[in-house]
Formats: sequence, C-alpha cells, structure tokens
Amino acid sequence: MQARLLLEDGTLFTGLSFGAEAQMMGEVVFNTGITGYQEVLSDPSYCGQIVTMTYPLIGNYGITRDDFESMRPYIHGFVVRRHEPVPSNWRAQYSLGQLLKEYDIPGISDIDTRMLTRKLRHFGTMKGLITTGNERVEELAERLSLSTLMTDQVARTSTKHVFSSPGNRERIVLVDFGAKSGILRELTQRGCDVIVVPHDTTADEIRRYAPDGIQLSNGPGDPKDVPHAVKMISELLGEIPIFGICLGHQLFALACGADTGKLKFGHRGGNHPVKELETNRCYITSQNHGYTVVDSSVEGTPLVVTHINNNDKTIEGLKHNTYPAFSVQYHPEAAPGPFDSSYLFDEFLEMIRTHKRNNPTKPRQAILSETLRGELQYAQK
Repeated sequence: MQARLLLEDGTLFTGLSFGAEAQMMGEVVFNTGITGYQEVLSDPSYCGQIVTMTYPLIGNYGITRDDFESMRPYIHGFVVRRHEPVPSNWRAQYSLGQLLKEYDIPGISDIDTRMLTRKLRHFGTMKGLITTGNERVEELAERLSLSTLMTDQVARTSTKHVFSSPGNRERIVLVDFGAKSGILRELTQRGCDVIVVPHDTTADEIRRYAPDGIQLSNGPGDPKDVPHAVKMISELLGEIPIFGICLGHQLFALACGADTGKLKFGHRGGNHPVKELETNRCYITSQNHGYTVVDSSVEGTPLVVTHINNNDKTIEGLKHNTYPAFSVQYHPEAAPGPFDSSYLFDEFLEMIRTHKRNNPTKPRQAILSETLRGELQYAQK
C-alpha cells in the first residue's frame, strides 16, 4: 500500500506503508541511532512527533516486550529508508509493522531519508503529515496548515496514579513527566524505595512521602508548557536533594531563574559527545530533546554549568552552587546504551547521604505522627 509524507513547506515524499492505515500529523524529527528503534518508539519524549531514522535498515531484529521503555508508543509516525518485515532474532515476539498496527501508528518506508534529514538539518524541524489515504495533495496541505502542534504531551504521557517500587534504601520520589522505564530501573537496581508520582504533584504532596531525594524525569515538549512543575521545584530546592534528567533538567533551570529555548533540529541519537568541564573527560551520551537551556541566561543565577555538548557547545549539565541539586540534558539511563553516564545515579545517592549527614531530620514515624495529629486537630475544629 502507498503512503505519503507531506511537510509544511510543500515537500512530498511517496513510499510504502508498513504500519497502520491512518493519517497522523506531528513534528517531523530525525534520530541518528544505529540500533534501538524499539526504545525510540517507546520513549514518551517522542509524543506527538513523526520520527525519521537515519540508519537505513529498520525492523531487522523485530520487537520484544522486554525492551519497551514505556507501556506503549506515543509517536505519531515512523519514517525509514528500508523496512524489514521478517525479523531475524530469537528474542523477537513480533515485527515492527505489527507493533505500529496495534497502536494505530502509520509508517512509511522506501523514501529518501537522507534527503529528508538534510532538509530538517538545514531548515529545522517542521510540521508534517503521514497518510495512507487517497486525498489530493492540496487537501492535505490545507489540513496541515490549519493544524497546530500539541502542547499537552506531558499530561498525555505521565502516570495518572501514584505507584511504588519498594526498596530498602533511600526513598526517591520520581516525578513522571513522561519517564522512561530505564530511570526507574536504575534506581531500583540500587535498592531505592521509589514512589512514582504524576507530573502535577505539588510540593506539599511530595513532602508527605518524606523522600530522601527527588528525581525529575525526562518528558516531551516545551518545558514552559509545564509551569506547575517549575513552581513545585522552586519550593523544594534546598529542602530535598534533586536530580533532573532531560526535561527535568530544563525545568530545574527554569526554577532557578534561567531560560530555555528551542533548538533548530534538536539532539536525538545515541552518539552525542558531552564534555564534563571539571575533568575535561568526554562521554558518549544518548539524547532526545528539542529544547535547551539558554547559555546566556545562566549568568546571574545560582547555577553552574558542569557539562557542554562537544558538537554545538550547548549546555548539557547544571548544578546549584548552594543547594544539593544538579541535572543533565542527556540520558544516563540510556537503553540500549551507551552506559557511560550511569554513574550519575550513584552521585545522586551520595549527594543524598551527604545532605542527610549534614542535615539530620526526625524519623519518618515522628513526621507522620505529627502530620496525622495536625490533621486530627484541624478536623476537630
């Protein structure tokens, strides 16, 4: 079956359909990863986007449930040069095409993805529309021009309910802005008692869980579309140690008075070099974001730049110069890799332990008793 991809500048690509028979609009972006297409598909940070893979052969090792980074894919379309319909992998449970059909996601293959990627690099990401229908190009162009990109991706991808992954060490509240499973996996592997909360959880609600630390997750979209999270972070800064990843990094920066802006075509792939300024060491990182912290906006804030991108010198890491809080723009929990930066979770836990030694608090049982006693007195009034 034929499929078409139309860009907002009028460029039309005609190829073959290998996903659902559907029509979807989204922001067209590209990912430079050679492997990991399943992790790309299931990364909530791609919510509302049409993802182009620059590696030419996609689908050859199929799909397995064990490798999902979320419960379901949130992308609006998948673009590849060549789709392999028959995977060769003993772990494969079904094919890439079957996954896309299951979740009503259109896919298009047999187009010039190199040309598409060069266009996005030159002009920047843009709106696009994938369709398997027979509508006239003029009709599609009008529909695309009248459409707007979504701004509620975080609400769409965040958990709706609080849940926990019990452990016997530090208690971490993981604020889910569209979190990848890898973050929870890294924390639980270290024995943490993790409580996952929705994106709109308030500072007071987080305090009720008496956490030792707060993990701000990755997520999709513009950080300025999540102002309630900025308020929550600013209220908890200095009180509870904080570690932000990707969108969490940008929200942390906003909470400290810095600014964020949109990149021309973003960073998406598993091979981005990042330099740690303190050691001059270079790490190869996995990234997926279209926004960045504006370099000039950090001046005058309590933030210190700790990492930069070796390609374009954008900010990749920040820390607070007074409070126990830091963040990185890339993914230390990267799946399928690289794993250069997983040590950051250990640094987060060590920061928590240092903070606890320097700021001893009452046992959780005493805090809980005081809270319940206060609520009882309020009810009696």
